[in-house]
Amino acid sequence: MNKLPLAIALLALAAGCSQKPASAPGAPPEGAPVAGAAAAKTGAPTSTELKQQAAATQESAGDDDTPGDASLERVAALPEKAQLPGGKWKVGVNYKPIVPAQPTSVEPGQVEVVEVMWLGCPHCAALEPYIDDWRKKKAPYIKFVQEHIMWGPTHRAHARLFYTLKALNREDLVAKAFDEIHKRGNVLVAADDAQTLQAQLAFARANGISEADFKREYSGFAVTTDLQRAEELMRRYKIESVPDIIINGKYETDMVMTGGPAQLIALINDLAATEKSR
Repeated sequence: MNKLPLAIALLALAAGCSQKPASAPGAPPEGAPVAGAAAAKTGAPTSTELKQQAAATQESAGDDDTPGDASLERVAALPEKAQLPGGKWKVGVNYKPIVPAQPTSVEPGQVEVVEVMWLGCPHCAALEPYIDDWRKKKAPYIKFVQEHIMWGPTHRAHARLFYTLKALNREDLVAKAFDEIHKRGNVLVAADDAQTLQAQLAFARANGISEADFKREYSGFAVTTDLQRAEELMRRYKIESVPDIIINGKYETDMVMTGGPAQLIALINDLAATEKSR
C-alpha cells in the first residue's frame, strides 16, 4: 500500500502551486515556504495559512520563463492580421508559444483550451469561479478541458478524487472540493491510501454520491485511464506551475503573465479566436 505520511501531505499542500526539485516525492518544492511543525501537530492548515504559505503568485521551476529567441521571432514576425488584436498582448510576456506545438483531441474547426490545475492549490481555487463563469459563456468552437497535475503523492490522491467526480458526471462538485480544502481545512488526503479513500468517500457521501458508486469509479477503468493521460500531458507540456492554461497545443499562459483572472480569460478568448480564424 502506498504510504504517505500525513505531515508530508500537509506540507506539500501548504508549499504552493509549483514543482521544483525535491529530495523526496511529495515533499515541498525546494526553496518553497514550509508550514513548520505547527501544521503537522494541529492538522490541516487554515485557508489563511495556505494563502500565506503558498507563493504570493504562481512560481515557475525554470530559471527562464521565456521561450527561445528563434520561436519568439517567428511569432513576432507573423503578419499583423494574424497577431492578437491591437497589440493588446505581448508574446513572451503575456503568453508563450509552445515549441513544438502539441497535437490536440478536437474536431476540425474546434479550438482546445486546457486548464491544468490542482485541488490543493489556492490559486486554482481562486480562479475556479472565473473559469466556471467563462465555461458557460465561451464561444461554441472552444472545447474546454480541465486536467489535474500529477507531481507527487498528494497531487495524485487529489487527482483520483477529481477524475472520480468526472467519471460520475459530478464535475459540479469540483468547486465544493476546493471549498472543502481551502475554506473548511479538510485536505482530503490522509496517512495512506485506505484513509485517503475514507476521507474522500465521506466528502462524496455528504454530496449525494453513494458509497457503491464512488468506490466503483474510484478504481475503475475510466479513472485509471484519465490518470494515465494526465501523467502523459504533464510530461508533454512540462508543467511546472498551476493553474496553467494551454490554448490549442500552441500557447501557454497563466494569471501571472496576464495580470489576473479577468485578463487571463480575455487572453484565452483572443488566442482562441485567432486560432479559429487560421
